[in-house]
Amino acid sequence: MKPAYDTIYLAPHLDDVALSCGGQVFLLAEAERPVLIVTVMAGDPPHLLPSDYARSLHDRWQFQMDAAAMRRAEDARACRILGADYIHWGIPDCIYRTLPQGNQSLYNSDEELFGDIHVTEMGLVEMIAGYIQDLPPHERLIAPLGVGNHVDHQLTRLAAEQTNAQRLLFYEDYPYASEPGAVTATARVENSSWEVFTVPLSEAALGAKVKAIAAYESQLSTFYRDLAEMEQAVRQYSNAAGGERLWRRV
Repeated sequence: MKPAYDTIYLAPHLDDVALSCGGQVFLLAEAERPVLIVTVMAGDPPHLLPSDYARSLHDRWQFQMDAAAMRRAEDARACRILGADYIHWGIPDCIYRTLPQGNQSLYNSDEELFGDIHVTEMGLVEMIAGYIQDLPPHERLIAPLGVGNHVDHQLTRLAAEQTNAQRLLFYEDYPYASEPGAVTATARVENSSWEVFTVPLSEAALGAKVKAIAAYESQLSTFYRDLAEMEQAVRQYSNAAGGERLWRRV
């Protein structure tokens, strides 16, 4: 880790920045503007998975109990492709988190995963905000906008906003952002004024982004049938957007 960074990106999970911002990360690194990718929910699962829902996801990912370690290794490969430093924090993914008694999973379905933050987790926002405050000095902090409403994306954004960062921007959570109207619906619900910046991507940057996303082999089946479909979707979205978009409140 370097003593200071041009830009720090907050990733709720171990593939979110590559999916949403991989091209701009590559461009910053290419311009020798150091980047740090911080994955917030990169901790180990409990010894016994807390729900059938978590077990079903492990089966789809073809993981056993070393799921988080394998995903961290995928992230390390992706960050090397993009030229970024990385940190993995020890908070477990929401599918592993339980009530304080430890006997009931907090999120047990896709509907709960993309719903409201569980009432017992609001203290997690303050804890994450404290971790962010302890990061190395940086010019910009870029957090997820929260498109798609995944609870971990919501928590990460709320924590970033609590830090009162001077230059706080938000990225469009891809691939949720590819759903028609999803991004504008997120902004409209908040009744806020926004400024939007588009980062054009060179072919080298777009190619690096695709390669970095492909490094997350376990997650490919979550959104795509195969690598070819992933590359086609990523390129189509980038072409339609003119690159990658960042949002800032005004």
